[in-house]
Amino acid sequence: MRVFMALVRRELGAYFNSLTGYVVIAAVLLLTGFGLVDLIERIRQMPYPSPVTELFYQTTYFWLVVLLTSPVITMRSFAAEKAAGTYEALMTTPVGDWQVVLAKFAGALAFYLLTWLPFLGVLFALRQITGEAALFEPTIVAVTFLGITLVGGLFMALGCFASALTRSDIIAAMVAFLFGIGLWMLGYRPDASGLLPTWAIPVLEHVSLTRHMEDFARGLVVGRHVVFYLTATWLLLFLTQRVVQSRRWK
Repeated sequence: MRVFMALVRRELGAYFNSLTGYVVIAAVLLLTGFGLVDLIERIRQMPYPSPVTELFYQTTYFWLVVLLTSPVITMRSFAAEKAAGTYEALMTTPVGDWQVVLAKFAGALAFYLLTWLPFLGVLFALRQITGEAALFEPTIVAVTFLGITLVGGLFMALGCFASALTRSDIIAAMVAFLFGIGLWMLGYRPDASGLLPTWAIPVLEHVSLTRHMEDFARGLVVGRHVVFYLTATWLLLFLTQRVVQSRRWK
């Protein structure tokens, strides 16, 4: 555990010791700020009974934050180690493959969650502006952040897998972004198309990230959503470990 925590601190330190980490934080602040402006305009035009979290999720800025920042956060996880020549030294130390993979994943996820902390400030500011305490319920906010964590875990695992496949952080970011946006579009409103067979609609709805997050933003914890994210995240981490293990013996 001590070695694992040391590796996690190393990963977190790398984000704050480079310009990339601050660029990601600035981008999240900018997008959440735009989301706040959008929400204020909506509430001014028409009163909404829905919680603020659900209204923010309905804007495009939520998925922009997830889809754009996750490849940037994870692109250096393994690729930068290989490019700098420190990957071989890391893998020859007395640490297991799973320790390395989980430490890089945990560091990326922790930084991802740190970038979402200003979102709490956005919610609080909107509550102060509107004066509607009912729009900001702690339980709903907590469930929403559970959804943000699960979605982030899936995309961080996907980014780590992409980074383990290449020596270039740019290629890793592009691969993670393409796979991420493909996964997002795979289940985006699957019932909107009449061309799909009937059996495909429930399948696509089961993997629909937008439908899952819609429930979390409403304050609903659905067991099958949690199982889906945990299973998909574990599968991607397992594939990442297999890639790392195969490169260790080359």
